[in-house]
Amino acid sequence: MKNYSKNFINRTYRRSLQIPNPKIAPSLLAADFSRFGEEVKRMVDAGADMLHFDVMDGEFVPNFAISPPFIAAVRQITEVPFDVHIMVTHPLRYINALAEAGADFITFHIESRDEPKEVISAIKARNIKPGLAFSPKTPTAAVTPYLSDIDLILPMSVEPGFGGQAFQPSTFEKIAELHQITTKLEQPLDISIDGGVTTEIAPRAIHQGATILVAGTAIFRSQQPETVIEKLRTGTA
Repeated sequence: MKNYSKNFINRTYRRSLQIPNPKIAPSLLAADFSRFGEEVKRMVDAGADMLHFDVMDGEFVPNFAISPPFIAAVRQITEVPFDVHIMVTHPLRYINALAEAGADFITFHIESRDEPKEVISAIKARNIKPGLAFSPKTPTAAVTPYLSDIDLILPMSVEPGFGGQAFQPSTFEKIAELHQITTKLEQPLDISIDGGVTTEIAPRAIHQGATILVAGTAIFRSQQPETVIEKLRTGTA
């Protein structure tokens, strides 16, 4: 009897279930900001499907992060899709600036103060794909009324606002729950995970239904980011 590796079995099992490879979005919050342009090029050359930007206002979360002008500067050096995650109290204030900066996806939080339907409409009005994020303590039921109106759903696997946190295992259940719901929708919906994503976590997340994997530290701290991206994409540890 042949001794098949665990990775071979995982890939074969996924193919039998017709589970597609996810898109990989390196989180630029983990980049070396002193040579940011080089870091962007390194990720694109390594095979990134998207680039993930975190925008923070110092109010919704205690930290500040990437701003629209910063995103606009990066847009001048690459055409890779931009996945912009805004952790802000009033997302409506940011839509126009992010649209001008070159965002392809804008994902805001259900816990923000602006009415979700208004934010979704404002994003769509700028021909950008809307996404909706929710924090670990927020139940999935809080976002289900909006799933048919968005293109991306993000169950946060860490508390928003801080990089380098460990992945919360309860996220797997949320991914599976969202996958069951979204397969019944008329339009496809991406399920993204963000926070503590590693090559060890990726296989189970993909199996549960994740279609976008956001990873920062795991990719940027590697001397061979192309290897990490490929392992994340194929679900091999």
